[in-house]
Amino acid sequence: MNGQPISGASVRTGRRRGRTALPALAMGALLLVSACGGGSERPAGGGAEKAEDAAKVVSAASQAVVTVSPEDGAKAVATSGALKVSAGRGRLTEVAVKDDRGNAVEGRIAAGGASWEPLQHLASATRYQVHAVAEDTEGRESAKDTTFTTLVPENTFIGHYTPENGSTVGVGMPVSINFTRGITDPEAVERAIKVTAEPSVPIEGHWFGNDRLDFRPEKYWAAGTRVTVRLNLDGVEGRPGVYGKQAKTVSFTIGRSQVSTVDARAHTMKVVRDGRLLKTIPITAGAPSTTTYNGQMVISEKYEVTRMNGATVGFSGEYDIKDVPHAMRLSTSGTFIHGNYWASRGTFGSANVSHGCVGLRDVRGAHDSGTPAAWMYDNSIIGDVVVVKNSKDKQIAPDNGLNGWNMSWAEWTG
Repeated sequence: MNGQPISGASVRTGRRRGRTALPALAMGALLLVSACGGGSERPAGGGAEKAEDAAKVVSAASQAVVTVSPEDGAKAVATSGALKVSAGRGRLTEVAVKDDRGNAVEGRIAAGGASWEPLQHLASATRYQVHAVAEDTEGRESAKDTTFTTLVPENTFIGHYTPENGSTVGVGMPVSINFTRGITDPEAVERAIKVTAEPSVPIEGHWFGNDRLDFRPEKYWAAGTRVTVRLNLDGVEGRPGVYGKQAKTVSFTIGRSQVSTVDARAHTMKVVRDGRLLKTIPITAGAPSTTTYNGQMVISEKYEVTRMNGATVGFSGEYDIKDVPHAMRLSTSGTFIHGNYWASRGTFGSANVSHGCVGLRDVRGAHDSGTPAAWMYDNSIIGDVVVVKNSKDKQIAPDNGLNGWNMSWAEWTG
């Protein structure tokens, strides 16, 4: 509806045929012709009465009544379930809801036009403007304009997400969001997060406990895919009295495809990039008493040099190496693929001696770019996949790191 918003009932008017005053001479001639012609029995003034009757019909107020809840000027309005628009003795033809920055709230008019409700929650601490129009059975319009302000939450939560905005990652990288408060309404939170890909592919979310939500496709991402994550959490009541305070869009790109397969029995790792075998590297895996997990694991962190203390992962006093070179994390519990300078050269490719990690030959200080560990580090990115097989251990838990690929698609979506 063009023009300024109309408050209350509006009037639809037609174009009325006006009467043009005739010169006196012409009027007299007209009267003379009428008198001489005869044959007209129409009472004088009949045309004026009909015009007045028509004007009364046109100018009658619309019978449609627009009702908006919450009432005009309301404060501390709930972000979900409070906003509703309805029409009595008519049907809604237009409903527009916007915040002070001009952002529209998506909604849908019910069949028959009796009501309208938003398709999303509202943001907290935000002023909204409502403009609604309805028409009655005669097509006459009635409009209503209101404003209200949503509540200011006392308790809030956000989601810490990975990967980072603008990053390029490997084909195994899921979208992983860790919430600062335990969520008791996971459906509401998940509805407020949208993950899309170009080229398009079905993407589904899966909850690990009540504070972590991961998204992935059925199979690894295709190389070159552009992924966009929209976090519309502002105003979502994730648990009673605790509201999201985050509205953010991030995107990342999937780089080349690299999947490396560790065979713990053969003591080798085959690095495959874009379907082609790039390199076979001798390795050492977990010793018989400290075996390496089997399964699909995703590189989540990279450190050129880092400290590894067995006490932090349940191996109290067994080791504390302050300068482990070329380390890449595969699990939250401490599984890494990393350089090893303390084992003899002959160990790699022939024996399993580690505390559960995958070790590659390296030098102390990570200063030799020609070692197998340095090559692997330089040719890997966050999100690359490392698959371990033929280890005498169980399969890694899907929530131990970014390792949801160890669940079938049916388990993931179930």
